[in-house]
This record gives sequence, C-alpha cells and structure tokens, in this order.
Amino acid sequence: MPEQPFEPDRAIAGTGAGGAMDLAASEAQTLEQYPSAASGGRAPGGPLGTGPAAKPRSLWSDAWRDLRRNPVFLVSALVILFLVVISLWPSLIASGSPLKCDLAKAQEGSQPGAPFGYDGQGCNVYTRTVYGARTSVTVGVCATLGVALLGSVLGGLAGFFGGFWDSVLSRITDVFFAIPVVLGGLVLLSVVTSNTVWPVIGFMVLLGWPQISRIARGSVITAKQNDYVQAARALGASNSRILLRHIAPNAVAPVIVVATIALGTYIALEATLSYLGVGLKPPSVSWGIDISAASPYIRNAPHALLWPSGALALTVLAFIMLGDAVRDALDPKLR
Repeated sequence: MPEQPFEPDRAIAGTGAGGAMDLAASEAQTLEQYPSAASGGRAPGGPLGTGPAAKPRSLWSDAWRDLRRNPVFLVSALVILFLVVISLWPSLIASGSPLKCDLAKAQEGSQPGAPFGYDGQGCNVYTRTVYGARTSVTVGVCATLGVALLGSVLGGLAGFFGGFWDSVLSRITDVFFAIPVVLGGLVLLSVVTSNTVWPVIGFMVLLGWPQISRIARGSVITAKQNDYVQAARALGASNSRILLRHIAPNAVAPVIVVATIALGTYIALEATLSYLGVGLKPPSVSWGIDISAASPYIRNAPHALLWPSGALALTVLAFIMLGDAVRDALDPKLR
C-alpha cells in the first residue's frame, strides 16, 4: 500500500476509548494548551463543561439559579419590593395625611380622591392603608433581624461548645416555648404607654429568639461533625476561626429560611396585638388599628374593614411564599 502523504493541517488525537479521531491543527493546538477542554472543562470562548477543570457551583449559586426560575419567588419578591417602596415613600401613591379625617364623610363609599372610601371617623381608607404598610414592614423586618441575630448567636455558641451552657440554654428555651405569645403580649404590653413600634419589636424579639436558637444549635451541631471542620481543627485553627469561617457559612441556611417565613408571622402578630389594643395605639397608623376601628361598622361600611384586612393578608402571604421558595432552593434534599 502506498504511503499516505503527511498533511500538516491534520492531527490525530486519542478519544480515551481505544480509538482515534481526526482534528484540525488549530483544534489540536487548543487541546495541547487547554487539555481540560477535552474532558468537559472550560476553554477560552467555550461553554462551561462538567470536567474536572470546571469550577464547582456553590449552594448559594445553585439556590439563586433556582430562585430566578421560580415564579412563586418572582411574584412574592415583586410584591415585597412594592411594599418596601411605599413604606419608604408612601407619598408616591397617596396624597394627604392619614390623620386628616372629616366626620361629615364618615362611612362614605368610593369617590374621587378616596378610591377605598372613608371609615367610621371620616378618614381616607386608601391613605391609611398605604401608610399602614410602613408600620407593618418596619415591625416585621426589625423583629426578624433581632430574633435572627440573638437566636443565631446564642444557639450557635451553645451548639459549638456544648456542655453546661448548652444544657442551660436548652432549659431556658423550653421555658420560653411554654409562654403563649398572644397572652404574653397582653400581659407585657398592657403596661407600656409608648406609641412607637419599639416596645412591640422588643416583645417579639424576647419571645421569638428561642425558635431560631434551637434551629441554629442543631445546624451547628451537624456542621461541626463534618470532615473539613475536623481537618481545620487538626491544623491548629482557633475556635473563632472554625466557627466563623467554616461552620457559620454552612449552618446559616436553615436560619435564613425560618426567619424569612417568620417575618410574615411577626407582621400578623403586630396586627393582632394592635387589634386587641395592646400593640400600637392611635394616633399611630397600623392595619391592626384600622381593622379594630372598622369592626363595629362592618354592616354599614364593610369597605373600611376589607381593604386593610386584604393588605395585611397579601403582605403575610407574600413573605410566606418567599420563605417557601427560599426553603425549596436551599434544601439539598429537594434537588
């Protein structure tokens, strides 16, 4: 058989399966410079592969990718973004003062300038509903941050060090779990005369941290048994470095999920306490106060009760849906 002439623009590359394939000279040069491209890695200008050279995705990047594709997360995030905007700048969509009332217009229905009508005191229901979002969002966000911070610190330290302090914290959390939240609010807030949101927030933090603490404790106990923690300890890493650099980033996901869902619960709790007369008090503007004031006029002016109740239900539902979406994205067992 005559010898085939050598073609410099062709090359032979093994397939790794006992065969060979023809490659152009430029392709062979690419494989020589970037061998990971042949095994599914990333070559310059090429797609991301699955080979050993490909950069592994973290839990957070995978969670964000799933959240962007989840319509429940997108809808709830848009609703929450709208609530935050009107909480910061309510005058963008509502003119006038929520405290301005006219008894001559009491219980009147929808009309120009008052699309939601007027309540029993002649106040614009639309304006009060818009301004009431500021109170609910402020209470929910501040209470959630306080509960998450206090509960995570106490539960994380107890789970990491264990021993005597872990036992003490566990008994303290059992005591707080035995206190009914609404009954505790009636007792503790009934002696408060302040009209600000801070006593209500402080009460929620006081009774809400044990739940986050118990979750953080269990998450830290699970994380500190992993091999990378034992390796860091064997290399001489200090307790603070192990806790902050290795355990906390891998144990914070359950806390975020529970705190996100609890945010909606705190908003509903503030409205409940205000409805009962021990939370926020007039002249503060709150959905709970408006619902309480409109209850006696439900037959003659149901619109005064409908709109603040609907806004409260929509807000709580948005935060619960957001928490469910975050839970599904951060739970590896659901993948």
